[in-house]
Amino acid sequence: MANENYSNSDRELLLLEQIERDPDVNQATMAAQLGVAVGTVNWHIKRFIAKGYVKVKRAQRRKLRYIITPEGLAFRARFTVNYIESSMHLYRKTRIHVRELIAELYNSGYEQVCINGDGDIADICRLTCLEQGVKIIESPSDNNNNIPALEIKGTRVNLNMET
Repeated sequence: MANENYSNSDRELLLLEQIERDPDVNQATMAAQLGVAVGTVNWHIKRFIAKGYVKVKRAQRRKLRYIITPEGLAFRARFTVNYIESSMHLYRKTRIHVRELIAELYNSGYEQVCINGDGDIADICRLTCLEQGVKIIESPSDNNNNIPALEIKGTRVNLNMET
């Protein structure tokens, strides 16, 4: 789970989920699981407390227990729904865009493509290519380097016909 590239919103959701699973979890453990500094976790926890999403009780002399309030549960539920909706929106938008790029590919006389990139967006490209009957070439050979490529940069996909 360690990843320093989480947005603040992603971290908040993950922290609330960790607290919900284990109210006795400490900030050092949460920080290690997220791959961030303890100070970052502390900052989020303080924000949760200020917003009324989390309460803190002393469990032992040096041990704290985090309790998600009903407001915190509602926030997590809203956030999860929004995350799913935005993910599905990105999925649908990417599929439509890749279909348009495939139409451009076919109009240029090509029936195969190389996919340059990885991750979820690359998986969406692969799925759309398979659905549209486009052959995916994993790595074009030197003698056949005129294969167009779907270039993935972040969430953007471009068709490069000059490979």
